[in-house]
Amino acid sequence: QEQLVESGGGSVQPGGSLKLSCAASATILSFYTINWYRHPPGKYRELVATISTSGDTSYTTSMEGRVTISRDKAENTVYLDLLSAKPEDTAVYYCHAHWEMMTMPPQESDYWGQGTQVTVSS
Repeated sequence: QEQLVESGGGSVQPGGSLKLSCAASATILSFYTINWYRHPPGKYRELVATISTSGDTSYTTSMEGRVTISRDKAENTVYLDLLSAKPEDTAVYYCHAHWEMMTMPPQESDYWGQGTQVTVSS
């Protein structure tokens, strides 16, 4: 059973920065798209950033310019850098791995981490 393990959450002051980590297996990083989601209190979960198996990245518009997703294959880890933190960035951040194959019927596989809390306040 594959696992995703997030770390790096904590408290940060507005304007500060934080680096979240998602440790995964080499298999996951080779074959799965990795997403970072966040779930703010009282709101729906939302996609923050994505990195494909080829290294292409994409970001939710509202956070573009303040977050960077990256990966280190040697460390089997995907990172999310959060800059210029705002109180509205307070949320539980989740790492998610997704694989799919357009066969008939389609095949897919998903893994979630346990989440890491990020709190932005003064």
